[in-house]
Amino acid sequence: MNTLSYKTVSANKATVNKEWVIIDAEGKVLGRLASVVASMLRGKHKTDFTPHVDCGDNVIVINAEKIELTGKKFSDKVYVRHTGYPGGQRFTTAEAILKKNPIGLVEKAVKGMLPKNRLGSALYRNLHVYAGAEHLHEAQKPKKIEL
Repeated sequence: MNTLSYKTVSANKATVNKEWVIIDAEGKVLGRLASVVASMLRGKHKTDFTPHVDCGDNVIVINAEKIELTGKKFSDKVYVRHTGYPGGQRFTTAEAILKKNPIGLVEKAVKGMLPKNRLGSALYRNLHVYAGAEHLHEAQKPKKIEL
């Protein structure tokens, strides 16, 4: 038996094959979309996935303003942040975030599903979210992904 055919392939920065993909968020549920996007950013859909390497794709999300939340989450879901000062806890609803920053909900959901370390920060830089249908990455010839 040839044991050389059983070697584990470990990707590195030079051998990784990164692609550009585009996902339309219109009518999609936020959490389900974010989990797919986070998985693609991480590279978990690839056969040569390596946990400590940025081997994911560059993901473009369009129509982020037309994202949906199930139930009454638009008015009831509360996002909590803290200013760092005593009594500095601030609460915001999903509706207010969408009104103030149309891409904020998608970015916040995807970022929360990425690792909380330097690799997660590098992966987050591969995410490009746009409120409308136009984006700035036509030159990269992104491949459209259907969910």
